[in-house]
Amino acid sequence: MNATLIFTAMLPEHILLAGIVLLVLLEVAAGKPRAALAIGILTAASACAAALILSLQSFGAAPFEGHLSVDPSALLAKALVLALAIPVLLISRDEFSDRQFHILVLSALYGICLMVSADSFLTLFLGLELLSLPVYVLVLLAFRRPQSAEAALKYLVLGGTASATLLMGAALLFGWSGTLDTRAFAQALGSSDGLALAGAALVVTAFFLKAAIVPFHAWAPDAYEGASVPVTAFMATIVKAGVLFAAARLFAEAPLVRPMADLVFILPLASIVWGNLAAMRQQSFRRMIAYSSIAHAGYLFYAFLGEGALRFQAVAFYLLAYGVMNVLAFASLPPDGDDKARDRLDNLKGLFHRKPYAAVTIAIAMLSLAGLPPFPGFIAKFLIFKNVIAAGFTLYAVLGLVGSYLGIYFYLRVVQFLFMSPEEATANRGTPGRFALGAGALCLAVGVVMSVIPGWVLGWL
Repeated sequence: MNATLIFTAMLPEHILLAGIVLLVLLEVAAGKPRAALAIGILTAASACAAALILSLQSFGAAPFEGHLSVDPSALLAKALVLALAIPVLLISRDEFSDRQFHILVLSALYGICLMVSADSFLTLFLGLELLSLPVYVLVLLAFRRPQSAEAALKYLVLGGTASATLLMGAALLFGWSGTLDTRAFAQALGSSDGLALAGAALVVTAFFLKAAIVPFHAWAPDAYEGASVPVTAFMATIVKAGVLFAAARLFAEAPLVRPMADLVFILPLASIVWGNLAAMRQQSFRRMIAYSSIAHAGYLFYAFLGEGALRFQAVAFYLLAYGVMNVLAFASLPPDGDDKARDRLDNLKGLFHRKPYAAVTIAIAMLSLAGLPPFPGFIAKFLIFKNVIAAGFTLYAVLGLVGSYLGIYFYLRVVQFLFMSPEEATANRGTPGRFALGAGALCLAVGVVMSVIPGWVLGWL
């Protein structure tokens, strides 16, 4: 393979690397910190455009045979993740003007790009670590309250456990198949050999840990609450998307039969039920979103019960709908110098009377996350459960749907606070900054398109 083809295949990664190097050089030269935001957004947008153009051209290549390859689906996954990063960077403007934040964000995005192109467990592990290590630091960098350090430590310990679990699973699969190729995972799913099934189960467990599936979810509420709003938005959308797209590539056309199908059903169902139940009693907005993300991780893993050819489309549409609605909610939160006060749900009471636009956009995000029509979250859930039923897992789909109804309560509770609760005397009256409003408008536009012409979006995916 010639150098030009190799360079083209990894163009999104090269653009991200160039942005990281430029920011590091600016840090050394002590240039203006405000330039960091522009460089970060330009880098993410350029890498997104490169991935999207290559995907539309049906480009495919294997720059590192047996370890890393790209195809239209992998390039589209990169484009979606990089696109979601743009509004997250915009809402970070008021809290992070230094270059360290943007270097870490671009480094994590680089890791995600490697993960979704991985053909071997070596590359997958490398991408996972390049994603995880910057996020551990981001949680600590976003130090706004004493719990931040504890949250970062808990995330580090359980993130390390996920990495170790992935390595153990890869080692067992290597012992069974003699290769570190990720296709060994697909072969193990259809095998009756105990060693193969144990290796595949450990690999799935590692993804459960990173996606915060019950009972491997304990890090998420503390990490989400301890981090600041931009970092929480990054973890809830970008990190989640990276992990699920990597899982989608790993499962690909792999046959999912019992007993592995039961594992992919039971724990995600427990996540749906527990995530929705636990979110009901939360008084912290970010902690509520954490439990919501646990439930949504359950819905996303349900997608792998569907037909192989439809899995990527269902996961991609769901992650886009989930991502833009989460960022929309975070972008619309009124700012407050006291991070703990800003995070209180009570702070949203009567918001419609103070800031109508912010209240309406948060309500749209909540109703979409609840899966109510005509919002994109409803279409995303419908697509997943339709595919699960089509694959013959009707009982699993019914139980998942019943569990999803539990989530309606706490989302509507937020809507009640926004429109039907008396205003708290201590509620802050801050207004989201121009960059946050721009991020919200961008996400709202994408959400409207997904609601009005979902068929066009699905055809594009």
